[in-house]
Amino acid sequence: MSDSGHILVLGGARSGKTGFAEALALRARRPAYLATAEALDAEMRERVDTHRRARAGRFATIEEPLALSDALIAAAREHDVILVDCLTLWITNLLVAEENVAAAVEELGNTLRQIDGARVILVSNEVGLGIVPDNPMARSFRDLAGSAHQRLAEICTDVYFVVAGLPIAMKGTLPSAS
Repeated sequence: MSDSGHILVLGGARSGKTGFAEALALRARRPAYLATAEALDAEMRERVDTHRRARAGRFATIEEPLALSDALIAAAREHDVILVDCLTLWITNLLVAEENVAAAVEELGNTLRQIDGARVILVSNEVGLGIVPDNPMARSFRDLAGSAHQRLAEICTDVYFVVAGLPIAMKGTLPSAS
């Protein structure tokens, strides 16, 4: 892991990507956790509450489902690391709100280039490894997520892929254990 620059952590569902990203973020003095999930049903409310309790005392929590760039700029004023979990939920939120995902990703890329003094760790689900989805909306989501990952991987100094809790360095080097 380089000493500066932003990080993209990819992996499948329950791959260990968030735990790995949290361990990286907790090396900082003032880490923030920028959550993009919206609790729209009882099961999701329970998940969000569980995650809030798990982060309590370890991270400052910021919840922002849509205006990710604005939230990052504000958080960078007070925090040395901002963990964003997760980009695929953010993309889903943008689609549901009928926002332009490509434009929002471009804005996020520009924001990452402008942030100085804070490292951003982006967590996202790699959704392109399975079968071709059977409907246009799911195919669009997969394509948009894949394009976002490619764009952000260009910008980030470190990119990791996590499988079965094991991180693989795709760009940069793995951090030493501590």
